Amino acid sequence: MTGLRYVYAVCRPFGAALQAQLIGVAGAPPKLLPHHGLIAVVSEVPERDFAEEPLKAHLEDLDWLAATARGHQAVIDALTAVTTPLPLRLGTVFRDDSGVRVMMEAREDSFRRALDRLEGRVEWGVKVYLDLEAAEAAEAARPQGKAASGRDYLRQRRMRSRSQDDMWEKAEAFSHRLHETLSGRAEDFRLHPPQNPTLSGAAGRNVLNAAYLVPRGNSEAFVEVVDRTKDDAPGLRVELTGPWAAYSFTEFHEEPAKAEEPAKAEEPAKAEASEKAEAPKKSGEPQEPQEPREPQEEDA
Repeated sequence: MTGLRYVYAVCRPFGAALQAQLIGVAGAPPKLLPHHGLIAVVSEVPERDFAEEPLKAHLEDLDWLAATARGHQAVIDALTAVTTPLPLRLGTVFRDDSGVRVMMEAREDSFRRALDRLEGRVEWGVKVYLDLEAAEAAEAARPQGKAASGRDYLRQRRMRSRSQDDMWEKAEAFSHRLHETLSGRAEDFRLHPPQNPTLSGAAGRNVLNAAYLVPRGNSEAFVEVVDRTKDDAPGLRVELTGPWAAYSFTEFHEEPAKAEEPAKAEEPAKAEASEKAEAPKKSGEPQEPQEPREPQEEDA
């Protein structure tokens, strides 16, 4: 390899072969880079696109970002089918194999602890949406007496406002009950902030946005529980996604670092596309990238 090294994930050695003709970021096939009983899954990517300055510019290009996220996720999905990968953030790039091995050496203990905790487990995403506009339209379509006076008009306005409040309360109560049920069937969970509908493109208002860590062997029962709830929520939409690699439960710290001269093999050239990169992995939609940041001393 002569280009930069794009790192998808770290995992333990696995016997099964990855799918044939697997293509990752920048149209490059993934390769396995072993180090101390761990494997870094990497691709060679061109410096003209993935060095610090061009990468920073690309992170403002949502089409480029979405295509990169799809290539990244294709490799993670292939790994998830044969092993338990520890996915790294979109845009994790190093100068060369030596730089990747230096990173693995520095974080070996945290990688091993995370892999021990995630072995044999997958992430399921559950979202609940309230289509408030559709509910309001249905309410408006109901026959109502014509306001005979300004007082009648204001009373009807207050009734519509109370109706909206009631819908929100019911949606929140349903989401709370669903989360209590699912968290009891999962080993761990994460409650994420509601998605911005402008960025996600999803219809309705996001009431619950949760991730659950579930043993593979329990996944079928977990999915059945979610499916049974879908008919219990008139006016609400329950969305289940997965199984995914356990992105939400990757708790080692991996701050992106600045690429300087190519000669400095020990310097990682990493960049992060934070929340913008998370939607493509689960819904194929880009989200807003963040600027690359300098590495933190405690992350070493």
